[in-house]
Amino acid sequence: MIRLIGYFFGIGSVLFLLVAGGVAWYVEKIGDGLPDYQVLADYQPPVTTRVHASDGALMAEYARERRLFLPIQAIPNRVKNAFLSAEDKNFYTHPGVDIEGIARAVMVMAQGQRMQGASTITQQVAKNFLLSNERTFDRKVKEAILSMRIEQAYPKDKILELYLNEIYLGMGSYGIAAASLAYFDKSVNDLTIEEAAYLAALPKAPENYNPYRNPDEAKRRRDWVIGQMVQNGFITAEEGDAAKARPFEVNPRPSGTYLATAEYFTEDVRREIIQRYGIDALYEGGLSVRTTLDPQLQSFARAALQKALVDFDQKHGWRGPVKHVELGSDWGVAVGEVPAFTDVPEWRLAVVLSANDGEASIGLQPERVGGNKLSSAREIATLDKANMKWAMTLNTSERKGRVGSVSDVLSRGDVVYVQAGDDGWKLRQPPEVQGALVAMEPETGRVRAMVGGFSYSESEFNRASQAYRQPGSSFKPFVYATALDNGYTPASVILDAPISLPDGTGGFWTPSNYGGGSAGPSTLRLGIEKSRNLMTVRLARDMGMKLVAEYAERFGIYDKLKPYLPMALGAGETTVLRMVGAYSVLANGGRSIEPTLIDRIQDRYGRTIYKHDRRFCAECNTPDYQGQSEPELVDERDQVLDPMTAYQITSMMEGVVQRGTATKVRELGFPVAGKTGTTNEEKDAWFVGFTPDLVAGIYLGYDQPRPMGHGATGGGLAAPVFIDFMKEAMKGKPPVDFKVPEGMELVAVNRKTGMRSSGGGADVIMEAFKPGTGPADSYSVIGMDAVASDVQRGVVSEQTRQAISAGAGGLF
Repeated sequence: MIRLIGYFFGIGSVLFLLVAGGVAWYVEKIGDGLPDYQVLADYQPPVTTRVHASDGALMAEYARERRLFLPIQAIPNRVKNAFLSAEDKNFYTHPGVDIEGIARAVMVMAQGQRMQGASTITQQVAKNFLLSNERTFDRKVKEAILSMRIEQAYPKDKILELYLNEIYLGMGSYGIAAASLAYFDKSVNDLTIEEAAYLAALPKAPENYNPYRNPDEAKRRRDWVIGQMVQNGFITAEEGDAAKARPFEVNPRPSGTYLATAEYFTEDVRREIIQRYGIDALYEGGLSVRTTLDPQLQSFARAALQKALVDFDQKHGWRGPVKHVELGSDWGVAVGEVPAFTDVPEWRLAVVLSANDGEASIGLQPERVGGNKLSSAREIATLDKANMKWAMTLNTSERKGRVGSVSDVLSRGDVVYVQAGDDGWKLRQPPEVQGALVAMEPETGRVRAMVGGFSYSESEFNRASQAYRQPGSSFKPFVYATALDNGYTPASVILDAPISLPDGTGGFWTPSNYGGGSAGPSTLRLGIEKSRNLMTVRLARDMGMKLVAEYAERFGIYDKLKPYLPMALGAGETTVLRMVGAYSVLANGGRSIEPTLIDRIQDRYGRTIYKHDRRFCAECNTPDYQGQSEPELVDERDQVLDPMTAYQITSMMEGVVQRGTATKVRELGFPVAGKTGTTNEEKDAWFVGFTPDLVAGIYLGYDQPRPMGHGATGGGLAAPVFIDFMKEAMKGKPPVDFKVPEGMELVAVNRKTGMRSSGGGADVIMEAFKPGTGPADSYSVIGMDAVASDVQRGVVSEQTRQAISAGAGGLF
């Protein structure tokens, strides 16, 4: 018997050694091909890039995996304990593999119950970072081996940090920081017990516990985690009961752009980051971008431009509904499927339920609630005839002209926009005409506000930075600045008379003043105040268009301007952003600027990798004060225009506001310089104006250029937008005069003749002259030699001869 026992013991020992050897061989073979776990030390997860306004307000987030990395020290114990209770309560005691957990899972499975997971947090880190998700025995063995190696190489807190920042928790969120914002719109430090427990419930199956699709399952799992926290001693039983008793609620954070007024600005920032650093840096690099946007100015700019576009559009009548739908048993579903403007929150879509002579009954589009579902609430309102008078003029493809009843305008099933007002709902329609507004600090080039159209959700085309349009007469200040920088003065006299010039094709180009007519010899000041085309052409001809083109390129208006005379009248195409940048050079005394939307960019570690302000300051970082002088910032920007010239043209543009084509702007009541611009057939309307501290440029026109109608000028359309914006932007700020450069001489002259004046009167002004210059001692008209030559060659009309004779004081 003893011999038999020994025999079996020997066979068992041999089998045990063979099995042990086989297992050792298998483990060694599996282990040889494992990934290098040491890469975890240098792990840099994809992190969300965040874009902020100048006041720190969050504008947008960009990520392929929405994640905000948090070091373990920044994660509150409540959150850590919730995840440990849900996923691995023995985390801080096991060596990477939880034998107790495995045994418990086997016992549960042996009893016929649903299989429990036995993976530790360390195993999940090994799987998520180093292995695939395949469900095989080999993968589980690799996971266990890697887990024990990871435990030997890294402290527990490091492993937990990797886990809590890497896990997917649903709703596009990776890591607890992003999930806390996505589900509750709050920091992890502000999470309650039940909120932390719900997040900890998600790693197992985020979609199974979706708060909208499976709210009951989500609450049940949340309460289970709370129970585990009590059982593990992380919270008291009383705290657990109170947490379970609270209702299951989430408060999801909106995704995408967070400032509803700044979509065009944000998109331009996004494109610039991609251009600078590439698309991966934007969506994975965790950049922190501080922009130049002032949210308050942006709101003012949007309101001013949208009001102008809507007012202009309504004067041209009703073009019809957004859409027509068939109304079934639930009109809310029909109108709920029509996409609305997401960035015009003042407007709501509505469907017409009935219409008669004096009013229409409308059903307002139901709001979207959790999970983007249509709310079950239905709201019916009335649209009175008094609040849609403008729409009684039809301008549809089927019918045009005035009508008398609401039912002639609206029919059952029409989907329209409405806006709430003090006296009821008002009918609205998306304007066909478009426009742009840019506001900039002239000293720095920081863009403080940018509106690229009526609605970004309607059209993403940014008319502020992407639309190339003819600036018309708003370009003239740069022609006159070129002249002032090259020997002319504001009192120089140029002939305002008809002119015909060869067009290079055998014909003649015959420009004219807006509204026709001519005034004979006039000063440069009068020429810009009254926006005289004929004077501008003669001035550019006298200087040479090559010089004008050179200056236009210096100011950044054009990259390459063809030296043709029509370009002096703004026939070349440029953008609102470029024009505002050029006017900023005039406003800041002639210093070149680089318009920018971004102040600073930091990488994921907080290191500054881009800064717009490149001024040098040697003493700014001195550790202590010892009576030394204040540090000075060294401004090394190019001086592209004489500061005295910049003041002269600024003073002349103050005259545009006081006496010229932009007298509406006088109502602002503080010093403003600016210039209107209107192109041929009123296809484009411009106004660019500035104070010493802020430049704003506005353009209005159709995307496919076409006439806007007689009288649609820069002074009539664009200047009022400037007024509305500046009234709000400058509210509460003291008026500031434009600074006169040292050495300039102010002389009383007659603004019409340019001659020195010793008396008073409406035509006598104080004109600015550079040292060594002043009013002419005798009346003369620049360029008369060229005119005389034209007369002798017979290329000057009788009308021109009469203008010369009448206005030149007998000189010709």
